[in-house]
Amino acid sequence: MPSCVALIVAAGRGSRFGGPLPKQYALFEGQPVLRRTLAVFRAAPGIDRVRVVIANGDQPLYQTATEGLDLGPPVLGGASRQQSVLNGLEALAADPPALVAIHDAARPFVRVSDIMACLEALDAPGVAGAVLGVPLADTLKRIADGGTVAATVPRTGLWRAQTPQVFRFDHLLQAHRAAARLAADEATALTDDAAVAERAGLRVVMIEGHDDNVKVTTPHDLAQAAGMETRTGLGFDVHGFAEGDAVMLGGIAIPHGRKLAGHSDADVALHALTDAVLGAIGAGDIGQHFPPSDPQWRGASSDRFLKHAVQLVAAASGRIVHLDLTVICEAPRVGPHRQAMAKAIARIAGVAPHRVSVKATTTEGLGFTGRREGIAAQAVATVEMPRRDA
Repeated sequence: MPSCVALIVAAGRGSRFGGPLPKQYALFEGQPVLRRTLAVFRAAPGIDRVRVVIANGDQPLYQTATEGLDLGPPVLGGASRQQSVLNGLEALAADPPALVAIHDAARPFVRVSDIMACLEALDAPGVAGAVLGVPLADTLKRIADGGTVAATVPRTGLWRAQTPQVFRFDHLLQAHRAAARLAADEATALTDDAAVAERAGLRVVMIEGHDDNVKVTTPHDLAQAAGMETRTGLGFDVHGFAEGDAVMLGGIAIPHGRKLAGHSDADVALHALTDAVLGAIGAGDIGQHFPPSDPQWRGASSDRFLKHAVQLVAAASGRIVHLDLTVICEAPRVGPHRQAMAKAIARIAGVAPHRVSVKATTTEGLGFTGRREGIAAQAVATVEMPRRDA
């Protein structure tokens, strides 16, 4: 097999990713994304060497991410991806390989088999490049001003290009040198190395890859790739009775000769559920988010508390799997209101009613609930969250 160098492009800033680090240095399951990408190419037969193009100033991040890999010094990139690739190609020109595989550092999930398929495609006569990609499955719409659908675009023959993109080295180097002389608007239209090769009249073929070869763009991409884990949180709350004519319990008002005393509406059931959800995601307790000392929560409806906890789960790309509530009291009787409570909790939490369980028990006349001095509630929340081993 002809010699091939993998040129890993890691000079981007990843502005959509956010956070303190460029996405290629963000951690995934305890390792920088760049290191995981490098591991795939180092394991691929037919890849003789690996070089990395980085942004000037990222040298300390690069050294940390590649410690122990013996890759040699990185190549400094340019102001655009195209310039960064050209810098990388020029760095190889003194000892040129037969082939070069250009790959985005932020695609750490590429398969070795797909890299090999691209390399093998260049065995065909007249083929100067091979691009990994997947055919479009969704219907495409062209949108006019104001969001109006102007036309349906036939998707026949349309593919999403990925990386690696493998080329005969000398052909790609000449194509990039020619592209570097283009006017700015012409150069902007060349969005990947295949486009540079196409403009030079080179024959490039598409190799079908896999949808899981995603390019990390946002933290959500890493969260999805990491898979999900199931977490459980426990909540418990108590409120005593005060003068009143109804008890707020599980999001509904239950007629009773007393009410529950508290800074908010004292819905002991929703408070326990809120703590359970917060506990499942390691987000503290209800008092941290809604301090009783803060007057804005005086008399507040407790559905706001549970909604807030559920929103925190969603913001972390998680979901509520099940909420299990047990109410402990002698009175009022919960049984007749069980279904209404479950529906109210499901509505507040934004889940289907079958994902909520409401139970009730007594303490057989023992303790403060047995003396009818108040109500206790305990809750268990089961949530699915992106796995984060780091």
